[in-house]
Amino acid sequence: MGFYSDRIVPRLVDISCGMKFTEPTRRRVCAGLHGRVVEIGFGSGLNVPFYPAAVDSVSAVEPADLGWKLAGKRLDASTTPVERSGLDGQSLPFPDNSFDTALSTWTMCTIPDVDAALREVRRVLKPGGTLHFVEHGLAPDENVQRWQRRLEPIQKTVAGGCHLTRDIPTLVTNAGFEMTDLDRFYETSTPKIVGAYSLGVAASPPVRA
Repeated sequence: MGFYSDRIVPRLVDISCGMKFTEPTRRRVCAGLHGRVVEIGFGSGLNVPFYPAAVDSVSAVEPADLGWKLAGKRLDASTTPVERSGLDGQSLPFPDNSFDTALSTWTMCTIPDVDAALREVRRVLKPGGTLHFVEHGLAPDENVQRWQRRLEPIQKTVAGGCHLTRDIPTLVTNAGFEMTDLDRFYETSTPKIVGAYSLGVAASPPVRA
């Protein structure tokens, strides 16, 4: 990682993703998390205050040392045990069927091989376990999509590889998850090119006899 991606991007993400208007969305996506949780793209721990009481522990997957450092105060204030347990969502260091629930917030836009990461999340979830996610991605309106395609190269450069045009629900279902809840909407506090949100819950299919 270079100086910009290593020292600057984690601070930009902490500021931009830590704005007050994100809190209701974080609370909403964290609802229903329980048991052992794996969170990919833990960042600076912005979800920590919103973990429900039903969460027993969180295994945090986060490549940026600075992101983990910025999470310090949130971790100190939390009653939920959180351990930094991996660096790469594309290759999770956990056995199969290890977790009850998984969490991803504004992370799938940046992972280079998001298909591999989603397959890994499905692998480490127990059968019937759920992935809770909120992501920005491909807008439903063609005029917004045109601007997303135009600006994506700039976005990827300044925002650590962040894509604007990934179709998040399709990526999740293509990885073998079964969508159980999905809400697609524009976040009114941000431009539409980065505010086309998909918030949902997807289940890892149970083993069928």
